[in-house]
Amino acid sequence: MSRIAVPKKSSATSVKPGQILTSKERLALMQSSNLVGFWLVVQTWSLIFLLLGLAAHYPGALTALIVLVLLPGRQLGLAVLMHEAGHGTLFASSALNRVIGQWFCALPTLGDLPSYAAGHLQHHRKAGTADDPDLMNYAAYPISKRSFARKVFRDLSGQTGAKLLISIIKGGAGNMSRGQAEGRTPLLQQIVVQVILFLILYALGWGWTWWLWFASFMTTYMLVIRLRQIAEHGAVPDLYDLDPRKNTRTVDAPYWQRFLVAPNAVNFHLEHHFMAAVPCYRLAELRRLLNARGYFDVTPRDSSYGGVLMKVLQQSASP
Repeated sequence: MSRIAVPKKSSATSVKPGQILTSKERLALMQSSNLVGFWLVVQTWSLIFLLLGLAAHYPGALTALIVLVLLPGRQLGLAVLMHEAGHGTLFASSALNRVIGQWFCALPTLGDLPSYAAGHLQHHRKAGTADDPDLMNYAAYPISKRSFARKVFRDLSGQTGAKLLISIIKGGAGNMSRGQAEGRTPLLQQIVVQVILFLILYALGWGWTWWLWFASFMTTYMLVIRLRQIAEHGAVPDLYDLDPRKNTRTVDAPYWQRFLVAPNAVNFHLEHHFMAAVPCYRLAELRRLLNARGYFDVTPRDSSYGGVLMKVLQQSASP
């Protein structure tokens, strides 16, 4: 397909998938795979146990630090797979999305798939408007370095994590969701999964490493979540434009940065908003096609998370 004329100015009507991709391309991109879905879940959990096993066999401050730096990316990896299951794209089977997405991805990171999916779909419907339910996560950016430093301190000191735990205990839907859970079932399920994880680690002789898992979740994971949120929608060209090229950002970061803070192709967020039915493992191909058709010709390029931070942190911004 030849390049299309992409509007140079944002408008209420943005480019639709059918205007730039053939029906054959769209069908291929939306194809989910049970095999790939299982591989992503197994790979993420394998890395989690590899890190906890490293700490168990070589206990010490250095290995604990390594875990606290590398584990939050794997915890985010589970949350990203929950997100995929919420869209029905992780597996071709709706039952696998529902069961694996809840028990192996959402609950271990104190999430709840049904509650998250309901709220997240509203985010997609209302992105680019003042009614976006996630707006409070990124509307204030850019902010001053001093203000951001305070946020980082709250994350790394466990204050943000404690606030999340209190919300969950009071009936909040959990990690990555600001909605309310229906009843106490999600909380009980989250507790059960944490107990099961501890028992598995205990059976391996690594029981104490559950505290590393929990410490990472309460501290460095909170920071990684914040970085993800602001990279996706913070200080974008126009947060209140319906065109995803204006209200959403993709970060073409090097692999080591994606491993740390953007697992499972979550860095391709603009492409995800353009066509949410595409599984995360096909977003790179979607980006290639859109780039070849000129879709990104009017879009600022971001090649690192450090570069994004330069945009969202301004010394002159109000604290």
